[in-house]
Amino acid sequence: MQLHVREYGTPDGPVVLTLHGVRNHGGRFRRLADEALSDARVIAPDLRGHGRSGWEPPWNTEAHVSDLIATLDGCGVQSPVEVIGHSFGGYLGCALAATSPDRVAALVLLDPASGVSPSVSAVAAATDVRGEGRAATWDSFEDARDAWRAVRPAEGMWACDEDLDEFLVAGPDGGYRLNYGREAAITAWSEMTGIPVSLGEWRGPTTLVTALRDPYVPEGLRTQLREELGSQLIEVGIDSGHILMWDAPAETAEVVRAARARHMSARKLGQ
Repeated sequence: MQLHVREYGTPDGPVVLTLHGVRNHGGRFRRLADEALSDARVIAPDLRGHGRSGWEPPWNTEAHVSDLIATLDGCGVQSPVEVIGHSFGGYLGCALAATSPDRVAALVLLDPASGVSPSVSAVAAATDVRGEGRAATWDSFEDARDAWRAVRPAEGMWACDEDLDEFLVAGPDGGYRLNYGREAAITAWSEMTGIPVSLGEWRGPTTLVTALRDPYVPEGLRTQLREELGSQLIEVGIDSGHILMWDAPAETAEVVRAARARHMSARKLGQ
């Protein structure tokens, strides 16, 4: 499947592929693209089962990776790209690098969820934005905004209206819901559970960015990345909640700029 994409930045710049998390959409990278990636051609897809892309199954890792390759091909991109992945997008970035190492030049993993414990995945898969075990619906945009703001920290409040303008849709019953398939989200949490994706055959420059206020990054993932990547791995912590692009936009942009500078230096040394 070729995914629906938004493009930011410079059309003839080096390509950066951004990958969003579960129950998210590609538009969540808009500010990061403006502030840290203006010299790049940023391709920001909606993953299968999310936003304006197709929602049909399967929703497993293999299907998502195939979608990403088809989307890059459809955008005329054949050379390796930098990948910035948040949460489930970080997991998928690792999966893309592991299965198609010739398509990935470098990774920036923003609070990635790979190798998540079954107990954490079970709770996350059964919980919607309001903390209830059912699909979230609201009677009005205002009700949805109030619910969204209730679960966001103060520093991330700026993004709520922008996100809902993009991601809230009216259903046939007149209620409002976030524009993702619940089955796709549940499958994603299942896919992230267990042993982290191995990057042992790829070994490219990788920046692991941890949101220090949320325990999403498993210790097993840190250990595995350190063992597999060695000096290719840089680790950074940001005092933020899980959605780094919202809750710490300036700090995240700074880390991404530094990571890209490092990646470009490494590429020049390898030429």
